[in-house]
Amino acid sequence: MNYRHAFHAGNHADVLKHVTLLALCDALAAKPAPCFALDTHAGRGLYRLDDAQAQRTGEAAGGVARLQATDVRDPALARYLDAVRACRDAHGAAAYPGSPWMLAHALRAQDRIACCELQAEEADALRSAFREEPRVAVHARDGYAALGALLPPRVGKTRFARGLVLIDPPYEQQLDEFKPALAALREGLRRWPQATYALWYPVRQRRALQPFYRAATALPAKSALLCELLMRADDSPLRMNGSGLLLLNPPWRLDAALTPALREMRALLGEPGADSRLEWLRTPP
Repeated sequence: MNYRHAFHAGNHADVLKHVTLLALCDALAAKPAPCFALDTHAGRGLYRLDDAQAQRTGEAAGGVARLQATDVRDPALARYLDAVRACRDAHGAAAYPGSPWMLAHALRAQDRIACCELQAEEADALRSAFREEPRVAVHARDGYAALGALLPPRVGKTRFARGLVLIDPPYEQQLDEFKPALAALREGLRRWPQATYALWYPVRQRRALQPFYRAATALPAKSALLCELLMRADDSPLRMNGSGLLLLNPPWRLDAALTPALREMRALLGEPGADSRLEWLRTPP
């Protein structure tokens, strides 16, 4: 696998993913019982936007940097920018937090986080980033297989009834990546059915995703919500026009919290033809 997230850190897809991830974490932390989070494709956890990889693409300029140059109004976007600011206060002005850092930032002392990363260099960097963080366990292993191995979660004598699984694969296989991702979701739901699951995916042309949408609707979750942000019209099959998250068993009223955030992200980050949508594939009971 050749994918390196450092090329794309802080871009519009990261903005969508991390705004949503923080909203999910805040919903979990609103209740006193401890929770567990699993990040199956964690990367290195912490990035620098001034390094050669990030500078080569410059994608952060159209994502986090554009938001930072604006007075955002939506609370979910402000929450995201506060987290980025906290990361930079701790790690320097060019730092950008990956999803493991966001999880550690948003969750509490009683919560636990497991991060999986298969690439040795990235896994080593992830361990280094969290070497002084006892809540975070780093596993150098295949993230899909981790859903069978690490769920339902138990750390010591603690069994976790509540939690979150984030699946953020590289999609080097493009549309073929959905097959193992959906199989992993099905296995996760079988082993830990009450958890919330979030699968990130790129959007080139929505019509090519129809088989994925149908398969997602058939998953044995109580509810399923699509959250998508397109930067431009999806009429080009040669570029990533946007991205989305499939949210299984999302917390109550998450859609209401994300609706204004999506609207503002579309207005601030989008080009002509930009679009967003929140659509229930399966409504909550």
